[in-house]
Amino acid sequence: MRDVLVAAAVVLVLAALFVHRPAPPSVRASPTLTPGALNPNVTQTSIHETICVRGWTKTIRPPVEYTNALKLKQMQAYGLSGDPGDFQEDHLISLELGGDPRDPRNLWPEPYPRAAEVDRIENDLNAQVCAGQLSLADAQRKESALKHEKG
Repeated sequence: MRDVLVAAAVVLVLAALFVHRPAPPSVRASPTLTPGALNPNVTQTSIHETICVRGWTKTIRPPVEYTNALKLKQMQAYGLSGDPGDFQEDHLISLELGGDPRDPRNLWPEPYPRAAEVDRIENDLNAQVCAGQLSLADAQRKESALKHEKG
């Protein structure tokens, strides 16, 4: 009987841990704090020399020191608390779609795991632009709407 009670207690404790675990905050990009900003070097006519070149975004990505410091400031501006490691300082308009790499108006603290999900969408939009199936401006509008409406 004692073993059954101990087992039941263990199950209850484990269930409580999973039920009461705080969910990651649902954060949408603020149109005021993060309206987006474009990289002037990326235009519809330059996509095959910029965003459609494999590895190009690595050449313009800001250093981690810059984005980590900005993330702390922006977490405060967004009213977010918790571990900064639970957030990715993300570009509203991704580098893959011609977003400005360093402009704070184009960066915001996006919570994980949503950040990883959105990365796949950004890559799909980039592929459509580079294949000529979608204009750069349309892809940027879709990405902005996604992050402002759903995070």
